[in-house]
Amino acid sequence: MNLDELKSLAVNAVEDVKAFDVNVVDVMGRSSVSDVLVFASGRSDRQVKSIANNVILEAKKAGVAPLGVEGLNTGDWVLVDLGDVVVHVMLPQVRDYYGIERMWDVDNPEYDDGSGIEG
Repeated sequence: MNLDELKSLAVNAVEDVKAFDVNVVDVMGRSSVSDVLVFASGRSDRQVKSIANNVILEAKKAGVAPLGVEGLNTGDWVLVDLGDVVVHVMLPQVRDYYGIERMWDVDNPEYDDGSGIEG
């Protein structure tokens, strides 16, 4: 499965379970871990778990075994590692608190420490 197909699979899987505030961040060339990060929010820990489980289910149906899943027990932040695409499903308050996707926004002056190093 190519990167665009995997990205589409992840986005469709989170949207199928009514995730909101879905954001796709291209980190190709800026991360050695993955090429795309998908961020999505759920309205409750139960919905966060359901969204993440749907990503896992749809990936397996497509023949892609997740490399790892973290946080499924608590449900406030679940990470599903699909290799080139990593999916973060979070409660809104957790997402706001950690601000991970903002760290990848090179145009965001909030993260400019003056070092000349982006990200």
